[in-house]
Amino acid sequence: TDIKHEATCQEEEEEEEEEEEIVNPTEVKMSQIVMPCHSNHRQELSVGQLLKWIDSTACLSAERHAACPCVTASMDDIHFEHTISVGQVVNIKAKVNRAFNTSLEVGIQVSCEDLFSDRHWRVCHAYATFVTQRSNTGEKVTLKAILPQSQKEQVEYSLAAERRRVRMVHDDIIKDLLSNGSIQQADSSTVDDAMAAERTRVESVELVLPPHTNHQVNTFGGQIMAWMVNVATIAASRLCQAHPTLRTIDMFTFRGPSQIGDRLLLRAIVNNAFKNSIEVGVRAEAYQEEGPNRHINSAFMIFEVLDNHGKLCTLPRIRPEPLEGERRFQEAIARKKIRLDRKYIISCKQTEVPLSVPWDPRNQVYLSYNNVSALKMLAARKKWRLSSEKDKVHLYTLEQKLVLSFRVEAEVDVPAHRAFCLLAELSNRPSWDTHYQKCELIHRVDADDFLYRVVTPSVHHGGVGSPTSAKEGEGILQDFILLASKRRPCGSGDPYVIALRSVSLPTHPPTEEYNRGEVLCAGFTILETKNNIYYNQASPEVLPYISNDIAGLSSSFYHTFCSCSQYLTRNRLTLGRSLQTSILV
Repeated sequence: TDIKHEATCQEEEEEEEEEEEIVNPTEVKMSQIVMPCHSNHRQELSVGQLLKWIDSTACLSAERHAACPCVTASMDDIHFEHTISVGQVVNIKAKVNRAFNTSLEVGIQVSCEDLFSDRHWRVCHAYATFVTQRSNTGEKVTLKAILPQSQKEQVEYSLAAERRRVRMVHDDIIKDLLSNGSIQQADSSTVDDAMAAERTRVESVELVLPPHTNHQVNTFGGQIMAWMVNVATIAASRLCQAHPTLRTIDMFTFRGPSQIGDRLLLRAIVNNAFKNSIEVGVRAEAYQEEGPNRHINSAFMIFEVLDNHGKLCTLPRIRPEPLEGERRFQEAIARKKIRLDRKYIISCKQTEVPLSVPWDPRNQVYLSYNNVSALKMLAARKKWRLSSEKDKVHLYTLEQKLVLSFRVEAEVDVPAHRAFCLLAELSNRPSWDTHYQKCELIHRVDADDFLYRVVTPSVHHGGVGSPTSAKEGEGILQDFILLASKRRPCGSGDPYVIALRSVSLPTHPPTEEYNRGEVLCAGFTILETKNNIYYNQASPEVLPYISNDIAGLSSSFYHTFCSCSQYLTRNRLTLGRSLQTSILV
C-alpha cells in the first residue's frame, strides 16, 4: 500500500518543471500564420477561425488514439487571455489526457508566436471531450487505456477523472442555484434607460455544404462554433454599439449531429448586461426541407468592450423580454457567479488569499475539484531532497519561495482499499495523532464530501499569527473548518484520494477561544505499491511542528507515521473508522 499524506499552502503560479522530452503518441501540433482572411475588422484573428483550428487539432489527436472516427461531444470553458494579430503565428498542441469507455478527454494548448521579436505567449487552454462513432455493425467502440509517460501526463490523467465529475453536474448547478434561492433575484424592470433585449435578437440560416463537413461527412463542430460566434458578436454589438471582444465561452455540449444539406438556424440574444461584460445566449438548430428542427447546440458567450487604451468600457443595461427573457436574465446572473467561483477557486494564483473560501452549494463542486487537484499536483512535484531517515521511514523536503513541502515515505502492510476506508473519515484521527485533539463532523455534503471542525494544539507560543486569529496568547488552541473530499480510483493507475482544504462557514465563525487556522489542501493518496509516501506542504507558521525533524534533532514525524501505520495494521481486517491526516497550514 502506498500512502501519501499532503498538506499544501497556496503558492504563486506553479512553474512547469523540466522533464525529459517524451514523444506522446497522441500528440498533434498545428501551426497557422494569421492571414487577413482569418481576421476581423481590427486585423486580429477571429475567435471563430481559432475554434475551427482548435477543434480540428483536438479531433486528430482523439482519432490517433481511438483509431476510429470521433466527434466533438463537449468543450469546457475557454477563456481567451490575449488576441492574435495578422502576421503572427498560432501554435496549437493537443493530446489525449485520458480515455474512458467510449469517450476521451483531449487537452489543448494555444500559444502565439511573433516571428519578428521571437516572443511567445499563451492565448488559452481548453479541454474537449470526444466520443467514438459506432462501428458499421452499430456496436460501440471501446477505447484502449492511456498510459501516461511522464509525471505531468500522470497528473493530467488523474485529474481528467475529476474534471469529468465536474462536467457531469455542470448543467444541474444552475437549476439548483435558482430553485434553492441561492441567487438573489434581480429586478430587471427597474433599470432606467435600458435597451430592450428584442433589439439585440439575431437570426441567421446557414446551408451546410461539403466544405463545411469533416471527413465523416458530418458538419464540422468547429464550423458550427464559428457560426455561433458570428451571430453572438452581432447581438453584443447591437447592445454596446461598438466592436466587442469575445473573452469567454461557457462550457457547452453538442446534442446531436448535422449533415450535408442541413439548414442550420442560429439564434442569438443578449441575456444580461453587467457593468463591464455582456452575456449572449446562442442556440443552433438543424432542419431539412421537411421535418422538425433538431436542437444541435447551445452556448453562452461573454463579451467585453475595450477603449483605445485597452480599458474596459461601462456598458448599457438590458431590459429582458417577459417570461423566457426573465428566466435567461436570472440564469445569466447565476452563470456569472459560477464563473467567479471557478476563477477564484480554480484559476487563482497560488499566493492569493484568503485560503478559506466561503462554502455554499454554488461552489462546492469547484472547491472539491481544487481540493483533489492540489493534492495530486503536490504528489507529482520533483526535486525532493532527503532530510532524514529512520527504520526505512524517509523524510524528504522541497523548498520553493515561501513554501516548504515535505514527504514521508515508508511501507505499510495494509491493502489500499482498506487503508482508504480507515482513513477516509476524520473522526478517529485523535486516537493516533497527537496533533489532533478533537474532530467533529459538521455536515455530510454527499457521499464523497464532508465538512469537519478540527481542533489542534497551539503551533507555538503567542498564537499562530493567522489573520483570522482572535487573540494571541500562550496555549491557545487552533481550530480549522475543513472540506474533506474522498475519491476512489476511476481506473488502473489512479490513487485513492482523501483531500482536505479550509472553508469558511457562517455557522462556525472564528471565536476568541481558538486561533482560526487555514490550510489549502491536505490529505492522503493511496496506491498499491511497495512504498508508502506521506506528503505535506506547509507555510512558515507550521515550521515549529517539523523544523526539529528536518534538522535531525527529533523524530516526531516518525512516531506519528508509525502510530498511523499501527492503527491501519490493527484494523486491516475490520471495517474501522479513521481520520484523514495533515499538518494544518
